[in-house]
Amino acid sequence: MHYGLILEGDYRYGHSQEEAFDETMDMANAAENGDLDGVWLAERHFAAPRAPLDAMGAGIPSIVSVPLILSSAIVARTERLRVGVAVNVLPLNHPIRMAEEVATVDQISHGRVDFGVGRSGFARSYEGYDIPYGESRQRFQECLEIILAAWTNERFSYEGKYYKFDDVCVLPKPYQQPYPPLRIAATTQETFPQVGAMGYPIFVGLRGLDRPDLVKLLDEYRRAWKDAGHAGNGDVYIRIPVFVGKSQQEAYEVAEESTMRSYRRLAQNFTQSAASAGTVASEERVARGERLSTVTYEELIRDRLAYGSPDDVARLLKEITGEMGLSGIVAETNVGGLIPREKVAESINLFCKEVVSALR
Repeated sequence: MHYGLILEGDYRYGHSQEEAFDETMDMANAAENGDLDGVWLAERHFAAPRAPLDAMGAGIPSIVSVPLILSSAIVARTERLRVGVAVNVLPLNHPIRMAEEVATVDQISHGRVDFGVGRSGFARSYEGYDIPYGESRQRFQECLEIILAAWTNERFSYEGKYYKFDDVCVLPKPYQQPYPPLRIAATTQETFPQVGAMGYPIFVGLRGLDRPDLVKLLDEYRRAWKDAGHAGNGDVYIRIPVFVGKSQQEAYEVAEESTMRSYRRLAQNFTQSAASAGTVASEERVARGERLSTVTYEELIRDRLAYGSPDDVARLLKEITGEMGLSGIVAETNVGGLIPREKVAESINLFCKEVVSALR
């Protein structure tokens, strides 16, 4: 079982970028010292902070626009911690460059890299890179094919709609063979069976989906996995909001404002990005937006969050692990970016020392 943290590089309103980098590195050190298995960096673009009461659009305030560079700093400062990106947004990156950079970090870390990939649901990031979001699915597939070909062939050629390469040799090759563990983000209904049929491990979350919905989609993922003849039962890591307080009441009260703000913003993002998605995906995004626009904190606590005392959170995560057949839990510790830094640090300390130790 893998236990880790999401590092979003929270760029807090009224604070400096330097403080955001310092907090991110402190969280990585806490994960290493707290005996967690890994940290996972988000990839965010155009996510500047605004006043706390302002609408913040699609972007979460963050300084992690180039997560692989930050990953190299983390592996240089730690000895055993695994480092991944959740996720590398493949359509926004050149596949050859990404193959080179991931392999380089894998080499200097002696094989401590995990390769998380996805398309992202933030259409604004695509606008900033001048790439139509409607192209994201095909660009994602091409990028993934190219990266894997670059890692598993001495030389290779490729011709697709967006990229063409003739007899190129990409160096370095990864330290891990044939390449770092690959994990694909699954967020839409159609993605779960597609990735299951491909036989890849997945990342799932409790942002756009609640627990009952996610359980059903994981059944579809595993059904497609087995129908395609893959061994085992699929491999699932969940990204879940976790906040641990000394008591349940303290945890609920400290995290409420930030959490509600995050889910209201997410509702707006689903609605605004629906026009950029395909017909089925558009309908799905609109439905999620409408649902989240009226969701209550009590409903979030019941179906999407792991908040409470150490005993509360340990019991809940154990229940979710059994319910979904998880092989990894990755904690998102500051949903909404408004929880004070010292409270986030206290929560991470309790998560490492009392929650994860109770689950191992």
